[in-house]
This record gives sequence, structure tokens and C-alpha cells, in this order.
Amino acid sequence: MAILETANIEQGMPTVEQARLRLLQALRGAKARRAKAVKVIHGYGSSGVGGTLRGEMQKALAAHRRSGLIRHFVSGDKWSIFTPEGRRALELVPELKGDRDLDRGNPGITIVIL
Repeated sequence: MAILETANIEQGMPTVEQARLRLLQALRGAKARRAKAVKVIHGYGSSGVGGTLRGEMQKALAAHRRSGLIRHFVSGDKWSIFTPEGRRALELVPELKGDRDLDRGNPGITIVIL
């Protein structure tokens, strides 16, 4: 059992609907394999102001949290020991302290706690 799985949602430049489906499949699969967290790679967008995919994945994750599929998520730009969101994720899964993206401010990822 891996503690952290990675799901590259942006690979192949999917539509938003395709990306939502990939996200749901990745989360369900990770839960079935008893992973504790998933690093979702959704990219930041080429415009430099944040892409559509990133925003839509954040919305989908908020809905998944409300439905109980996931426990918590933190966007990569807030994935830090210095933010409340980051500290909460680390409380839930302390093993994530070794993640290479922690404290890097990477807006192209989101950490999801299952």
C-alpha cells in the first residue's frame, strides 16, 4: 500500500469533463488500494493566471469533500507547513512531511487526503 499516489489529470490535455472523470476514477482507485493521499497533477494553465482545469478540479474536490469521498484537500500553492490547510493535511497524514512539493508553492498540484 502506497501512502501517497499520484494522478496526472492533465496528461493528454483532456476536456474538463474528461478530467473530472479521471479525477473520480483516481480517487476511487486510490481508496480501493487503501492509499492515504493522492497528489493530483492538474497543471496551472499556460495563461499564467491559472487554468480552467485547475479551477474545475478544485470545485470537483470541494464537492467530493462534501459528499464524503475525501476528507480534505489543499491546493499546491497552500501546501505548506505554514498554512492552516497544509497543517491539517499533515495532521491527517504525517507521512506527507517528506513530500518533495511541500513548501514549494506549486499551483499545478493539489494534495487530497482520503
